[in-house]
Formats: sequence, structure tokens, C-alpha cells
Amino acid sequence: MATNDDLAAEWESMGDDDDGEVGSARVLNQDEIDSLLGFDEAGAGEADTSGIHAIVNSALVSYERLPMLEVVFDRLVRMMSTSLRNFTSDNVEVSLDNITSIRFGDYLNSIPLPAMLSVFKAEEWDNFGLLVVDSALIYSIVDVLLGGRRGTAAMRIEGRPYTTIERNLVERMVNVVLSDLSAAFDPLSPVTFRFDRLETNPRFATIARPANAAVLARLRIDMEDRGGRLELMLPYATLEPVRELLLQMFMGEKFGRDSIWETHLANELWNTDVELEAVLDEIVMPLNDVLNLKPGSRILLNAMPSSTIDMRCGNVSLFSGKMGRKSGNIAVRISNRLRKM
Repeated sequence: MATNDDLAAEWESMGDDDDGEVGSARVLNQDEIDSLLGFDEAGAGEADTSGIHAIVNSALVSYERLPMLEVVFDRLVRMMSTSLRNFTSDNVEVSLDNITSIRFGDYLNSIPLPAMLSVFKAEEWDNFGLLVVDSALIYSIVDVLLGGRRGTAAMRIEGRPYTTIERNLVERMVNVVLSDLSAAFDPLSPVTFRFDRLETNPRFATIARPANAAVLARLRIDMEDRGGRLELMLPYATLEPVRELLLQMFMGEKFGRDSIWETHLANELWNTDVELEAVLDEIVMPLNDVLNLKPGSRILLNAMPSSTIDMRCGNVSLFSGKMGRKSGNIAVRISNRLRKM
């Protein structure tokens, strides 16, 4: 075995360079440290980050994919195209931009104002969702429903609160969208989305904790030269009752189902041997009497030759009958079934 002096000499030789001089550790400057941690000021405006900062952020927003939710949103887009055409009596095109996972607090801080935030409740799931209508779509809907001319962009007046007429018209459109959303979920799981309230301040539309995960679907609504964006936000807590259904790759999928194996198992269960016990009688004794039992002690039972006997499998009583004798063996004739099979 190597001695401590030999190990020390080997360690010292590893620290020496080719010229025999001891290698010095390289010290990182501030720019290199910022780049390693992902806090580089030069790339502050870019969406992508790198280093440890990127690793931490990716861990916070990396959520499971829900394939069936994409199918639901595709159905929603098709249904909204028809219902909004009937609602506005205009040529409406609805398109799905993207579906992303985001933290609720980050999304609430990124909503461009002014906007209308519609809070709705999923009755069967007993939780809430958020429907955000941007200012461009608000003015476009008001302009279309009140008979604005085609070919002219909706006039926007910034810096004033929305009027009662504008809020009522947007609420009507939100009810149309929620009705289509309920119909889109029907093949998967029946649910009713009910309009709860309309807010213009994001702080009053808080329906989940800031760190909670949520699914965000961005929709684009075009009405010839007018239109805007509609954003549908569903927290993962809201989707939890149907999470298993949303994880399916296709409608009606059953993971691990094997009908051949199920049939074979059922047939084998019918041929399984089980042990039946014939209980003549039962008595209750004090523990002191049980401890005093010794060879030659007698336990008196209340059973008579004509008494009913219980047939049990484990602790479950299955049949009752009378005890007798047949072909030199003690037998029990079943007279009643105590448990339905």
C-alpha cells in the first residue's frame, strides 16, 4: 500500500505543469460569471436564456403534455368559427396560434392592458378558468355588433374605462365562446362553463396561486380587416378531474387492456380451489377462562344435531345447512345461500 508521503508526492506532481512550475487556478471575470449564470446583460432582451438561469426556469415551467387537450381546442376553433359568424353576421375566421404551459403569476403580469378578463367556472369540476379579450378584439366586436362600416378599422379611444354597452357586448361574446368550449369538452367529459364576472384589473381576476401551472391557448379572430386576440387560460388544478382522460393519445384509449388475458384469468378463477369450513357453533368466553383451560377441560356448545351449520370461506359466511352422514362420511346438506355470488 502507498504511504502518505507517496500520495502527497503524486498529488504535488499532478499540480505541476510541463515546465515544472505549479499551475495556478484561473479566476473568472464578472462577464464570464454572468454568462455562466445566465444573467448576461447583452442578451437581456432575448427570450432564450442560458446557463443556470435557464435550467431553473425550464424546471419551473416543464409540465406534462396533454394530447387530448389539443383535440379539444381544435374542436373549439371549428365550432367558434361557425358560432361567431352567426353572432356577428360577418365573415369570421378563428385560428389557434399556440398552446403553452405557463405559471399563472407570469401570465397575469404579461397581459397587455387595457383588456377584459372574464372569469368563468367549470361547474362539474368546481374550479375556475380565465378568458382574456384584448382591446383590439373588444373594439372590433363593438364596431361589428353596432353596425360599423366594413373596410374601416375600429376607432380606439385609449385612457378611458370601458362603457356598460361595451362590457355587455363583450359578455355576450364570452357566453358564446364558453358555450362552444362546453360542447368541445362533451365527447371527453360533460362540463358546463358558466360566466362568473368580468374584470379589467388583472389583480381582481386571480383564480390561482402565482406559482401554479396553467395551460394557455392563444386564439386569433379575424373579421376581414378587423379582429384581435382571445386567450383561454385553464389552471392545471381545474383540469385535474379529467387529467387521466386528457393524457390519452386518442379518444377512448385504454392503456394496458388485454381482453384475451382477461378472459383467460376469469376462466381460471372459476377453477380455483378454495377451502370451506363447517362451523358447528361459537361461544364467547372471558379471557381469564381461556387462560385457565388445561387438558381435560370441557367446552360446552349449544349446538344440537338439528342445529344449522355455517359454511365459511375465510371470514365470509357463504351457506347454511344441516349436518348428517353419507357413505360413512360426515356431510352437510346446504339449505340456504347466505351471500349472493
